Amino acid sequence: MNTTLAGFLYLIAAVLFVLGLKRLSSPATARAGNRLASLGMLLAIVVTLLDREVVSFGVIVAGIVVGGGLGAVLAKRVQMTAMPQLVAAFNGFGGGASALVAASEFLGSEGLPTRTVVTIALSALIGSITFSGSFIAFGKLQDLISGGRVTYPGQAFGDAALATGVVALTFWLVVGNSVPALWLLLAVSLVLGVVRVLPIGGADMPVVISFLNSLSGVAAATAGFVIESNALIISGALVGASGLILTNIMVKAMNRTLIGVLFMAFGGQAGVSAEESGDKVARRATPDEVAVTLAYAQRVVIVPGYGLAVAQAQHTIRELATLLEQRGVEVHYAIHPVAGRMPGHMNVLLAEADVPYDVLFDLEDVNPTFPRTDVALVVGANDVVNPSARADTNSPIYGMPILDVDAARTVVVVKRSLSPGFAGIDNPLFYNENTLMLFADAKKGLAEVVSSIKSL
Repeated sequence: MNTTLAGFLYLIAAVLFVLGLKRLSSPATARAGNRLASLGMLLAIVVTLLDREVVSFGVIVAGIVVGGGLGAVLAKRVQMTAMPQLVAAFNGFGGGASALVAASEFLGSEGLPTRTVVTIALSALIGSITFSGSFIAFGKLQDLISGGRVTYPGQAFGDAALATGVVALTFWLVVGNSVPALWLLLAVSLVLGVVRVLPIGGADMPVVISFLNSLSGVAAATAGFVIESNALIISGALVGASGLILTNIMVKAMNRTLIGVLFMAFGGQAGVSAEESGDKVARRATPDEVAVTLAYAQRVVIVPGYGLAVAQAQHTIRELATLLEQRGVEVHYAIHPVAGRMPGHMNVLLAEADVPYDVLFDLEDVNPTFPRTDVALVVGANDVVNPSARADTNSPIYGMPILDVDAARTVVVVKRSLSPGFAGIDNPLFYNENTLMLFADAKKGLAEVVSSIKSL
């Protein structure tokens, strides 16, 4: 293929990446943005295959069939509750692929310039950390590994030794063009990814997934420099930059820093509720009582959380909202940036149930409306509505921006039990005088509320 034509087509692909990413910033245009970005990637792949000899077309077709088949099966079978795990796996595979591309370039070439070997070392390092770290995150989200902090004796010394080893092996690889140094760098980087994600608690998982997504983009960009692929450099840089921006939004939403998340994580430990300790008593409500409270309200704000996702109750909550709207009730949804187990988890969940985008409000917009809200309906959320973040200076989540649902006239919490959330701390909201607790699986409990409203 003509070099000028290839460069022009790569430019078109890059423009499609940027336009697609821009459209992903809004739920209303996200699907169109995904299609644009996918079209750009398809164009980049076709140009690459026609522009240079990579591998035989038989191998390429086999890869497309196997990879496409696995992708199609996952897209059909994976539940919405498992979407964070799927994203973590995607991040891991992306990082691993970048590391392998860089390693193969090093093993298949001789006399590489120093700058190329440096980018190979960076791609191998970042890609390997992303691969192993992402699958540890997958294990935590899938409950294959404890969601709490998993550490080992002398972790600080061990991590420092691993980091020193990475620096030394990188120097050896760059200066000596040593194949053993490459293999050792890959191995040590894999271990580093494991030991850095294991100690991070479940409350920080949205940040971790976002950060690993950024690292997968950086690994792809560095691999692009290794093989001199402008399309890979641009797409990787866009993923890396957008992931880092999202990570920054996440840590601000938790009033934390990225360093704090990576090295001073909290969450995932089981705690004891105030009712279990005998200090306070929660006010229990029946589905009929909740139905009456909601049906005769003027304004209701629904706060979805991970419990909604686990119960697959998004369609039931949509049915409930429709019933209330038919009775003249104003219904909105309040979305906290870190609700669920990955960024945008609740938005995706509600979109599956065809909840209109214009009734979804973020924290800054919805908080001022709670004092004039008749009922705040909290479904499966915990830490993101915990008033301790405002009032208790000793709380590990103190200073974290929360949804001020306790300012509503009545708060209805649908939850299986009084068990703490990911942060492992009790929630005083559950014992407030204006709070009603409906102890039930979200889908079953809401279905009974819907049935009661229909009979009013």
